[in-house]
Amino acid sequence: MAKISYVDLTTIDPDQFYSNLTPQDRFQFSRLTYQHKNFGRRRKKGISQRSLMPQLSETWATFTQEQKDAWAVAATKTGLNGWRLFVQDQCLRIVNEMSGSATPVVLHQSYVGNLRIEAPAEEIKIAQFHPQFYWVLRKVAGFQKMYEPVKITENFYLPLTIGLNYKGDLTSTGAGSFAKFYARVRSLYQGRDIYTNQEIALDFSEDWQAAETTISSVIGEAIRYELYIHLYKLRGNLYIDNVRAEHSGQNWARDPYCRDINQNFTKAFYQVPKHWIAETLPAGADFESTYLDF
Repeated sequence: MAKISYVDLTTIDPDQFYSNLTPQDRFQFSRLTYQHKNFGRRRKKGISQRSLMPQLSETWATFTQEQKDAWAVAATKTGLNGWRLFVQDQCLRIVNEMSGSATPVVLHQSYVGNLRIEAPAEEIKIAQFHPQFYWVLRKVAGFQKMYEPVKITENFYLPLTIGLNYKGDLTSTGAGSFAKFYARVRSLYQGRDIYTNQEIALDFSEDWQAAETTISSVIGEAIRYELYIHLYKLRGNLYIDNVRAEHSGQNWARDPYCRDINQNFTKAFYQVPKHWIAETLPAGADFESTYLDF
């Protein structure tokens, strides 16, 4: 394979030249590769045979208007339309070898976060930090698998509303057990750091429900905040979705739809912090995103 370190495009139309190329690893081993645009009949047939779209379209066509409307209502929580949410959900069912189709609900969609505690563990605590400046990963428009790091400036102003949808399947292992989701707000007052917690107590064993709370004032000037989910002296599972940390007119929670709550960023994206960081994670405790048929 030929390798070229420099190309002079003075006699070539740049748009035409780059239309046949696609960038690969842009950071450590930057390179361009040929973009396949003209597919032969044999390759087209192979692609169509692997696609799930014909199967999904047939299933969607069997739905009543009431079912399609239910998908559309559930999709409003994720920024998608009903058809796109159905495609996302049904593909996950096929990958996980589940039959039939899900019944759309407003409180959770597709992937959900799962905090799990098994013996010998009795505790798990995860955190999401919100300093004034941090990096996130953002998809590049027009490219299927290209992402870029983007620096975020989060100027924090009260009130702060936190919330989530959750389902508890937990059992207590002793006195003093609790499950809570809370924000820890740092403020400055007379040269001192003041920390104020605003908590949501989570039910141990209840079906899906929504919960939220608002912190409107603190002592001194609010500077920053962190989000925590803490389970103590409990075993079982906690499922979460649609996490919210709303201030200044928008939701600042990272990975609010819990597509990958334990995602690691490596190589060129090393500066992007994990969505949730384990503060207490003994043997037997774990957290991840999962798809469940419920």
